[in-house]
Amino acid sequence: MSGQSFDLAGQTAIVTGAATGIGEAIARRLAGAGAVVGLVDLDLDGVRRVASELGGAAFAIQADVADPAAVGRAVEEAVNRTGRLDIVVNNAGIAGKAAPLWEQVDADWQRIIAVNLMGVVNFCRAAVPHMRSRGYGRIVNVASIAGKEGNPGMAPYSATKAAVIALTKSLGKELATEGICVNAIAPAVVHTRILDQLTPAQVGYMTEKIPMRRTGKPEEIAAVVHFLCSPDCSFVTGQCYDASGGRATY
Repeated sequence: MSGQSFDLAGQTAIVTGAATGIGEAIARRLAGAGAVVGLVDLDLDGVRRVASELGGAAFAIQADVADPAAVGRAVEEAVNRTGRLDIVVNNAGIAGKAAPLWEQVDADWQRIIAVNLMGVVNFCRAAVPHMRSRGYGRIVNVASIAGKEGNPGMAPYSATKAAVIALTKSLGKELATEGICVNAIAPAVVHTRILDQLTPAQVGYMTEKIPMRRTGKPEEIAAVVHFLCSPDCSFVTGQCYDASGGRATY
């Protein structure tokens, strides 16, 4: 892809939640930089479509990130196909039910924790041994501005995204001397097909806190992730990069 200096030629990447939206944009960006991308999603048809459009050696894997056994198989498939695993982008996530805390039941909490938090834990645990054995790796966890500021009506989502940020900082320190960099990105609201289902008033409410007065684009998130996945990201670890149009102030 023209204009990109963060070369990923010869590297293998896994991107979760890659069938649509931010995950798809990240997969396309990494493939454009030369990586062989394994696209992971529950939606097998979706990731097969994206993989076929990427061409080359891109491949699709169906897996529930909340299932440790399925995650282990996904990582093994990527390593068996290419002989290596350099990059993991933990993007898969769910918003959960929009309701105040006192209306959220145990099942609401358990499912969102299983996907948004344990999904990241599962892929990190499965991938890190491969990265440690080679002394190199890049892990990028997609958090959210909600993990810093807390969105009303989305306590489980906000709490899991805060946990992802803290997990990133802990794991980054644990691996800091092993050539493996672990970082997170915290997007504000990003324009994906989900937003097309909302009214202009709803989208306006979501964007009014953003100084740039607009939603982000998936490609803009992918651009930041690309750097964090690259060899150029060599002295940056345990960090959370905001992609919020100026919304976050800390």
